[in-house]
Amino acid sequence: MSEAAAPPVAVSTQGHLGVLTLNRPEALHALDGEMVKIMTEALVAWANDPAVAGVMVDHAGPRGFCAGGDIRMLAESGAKDGQDARAFFYHEYRLNHLIAHYPKPYVAILDGVTMGGGVGISVHGPFRIGTERTLFAMPETGIGLFPDVGGGWFLPRLAGEIGMWLALTGTRLKAADCVAAGILTHFVPSELLDAAKAQVAGAMSTHTPLSALKSGLGALEEEAGRLQHLTPDTIAIINRCFNGDSVEAIMEALSTDESDWAKEQARVLNQKSPQTLKVAFRQLRQGRAATDFATHMAMEYRIGARVVRRHDFLEGVRAVIIDKDQAPKWQPATLAEVDDALLDTIFAPLAAGEGPEWEPITW
Repeated sequence: MSEAAAPPVAVSTQGHLGVLTLNRPEALHALDGEMVKIMTEALVAWANDPAVAGVMVDHAGPRGFCAGGDIRMLAESGAKDGQDARAFFYHEYRLNHLIAHYPKPYVAILDGVTMGGGVGISVHGPFRIGTERTLFAMPETGIGLFPDVGGGWFLPRLAGEIGMWLALTGTRLKAADCVAAGILTHFVPSELLDAAKAQVAGAMSTHTPLSALKSGLGALEEEAGRLQHLTPDTIAIINRCFNGDSVEAIMEALSTDESDWAKEQARVLNQKSPQTLKVAFRQLRQGRAATDFATHMAMEYRIGARVVRRHDFLEGVRAVIIDKDQAPKWQPATLAEVDDALLDTIFAPLAAGEGPEWEPITW
């Protein structure tokens, strides 16, 4: 098969390890519908295959793990009837749920850019290996979307209010901060990554317990001195300022805090979509209280079905991805204009004409 005809996800096995290799390097392995389909079918087949003891997802080439989803497709669909966008979310969220409840060890290699959709195919598994090239973010507030793919479940389960800070600001974290936040479970220098992958394959073939793999893979302490964001001082500010009962309360706390770091966070938030800030806030607060991942993902599907057709997402994609003027004109333009009635509409059960409610895969 020629390189041009290579599948966007290569499916293979190494002994008793199933391997999914993302293979769209020209797009930083951004997820599309075909990739979601290939991954889902392979995972379902391996779940029922006694010869496969566990799964690893990595990527081809030297660049990012997965830069997100097919944002242009979502915007083009949202500008019309939104049907293609809803279909993509439906199957992508099924994949996220499948990973979260996978009956066998699932190991993700976050070697490079890991954003949006890439977060959804990594963080819900128990093993998340990063390198010095790891760059993690949920930047959706900057394009009028929201931190989906189960972000509303995963982020609020990080320590303190780190998840709320990440969801609202879209801050990009390198490996040391990902370790401090609990996003990564292991750190491996990139020059040792091939050896680490071989160790994973060997552990699966010998049915080595996960506890042994955890203790022998990666020196997290080596990253302790490379923090850019999550120092003890900034963590204290995050926990103090982002625990408010509204976005407005968070903004007030940041603006009145004496530290320059807090004021910088307030400046960043003032550039984001007010609608998305309030959607993400409600999403994460409800996600923190949720006890069932499937129910939570049904909620995220409802949000996704609505926001891809709203002004802020279409405008955000125009400003950041298409025209790249970095000057979106948000509507509503202020937090005060995003009232509870608007949020209730975005979060409400799907109405006639919006398609079926989301349901997880059963097998």
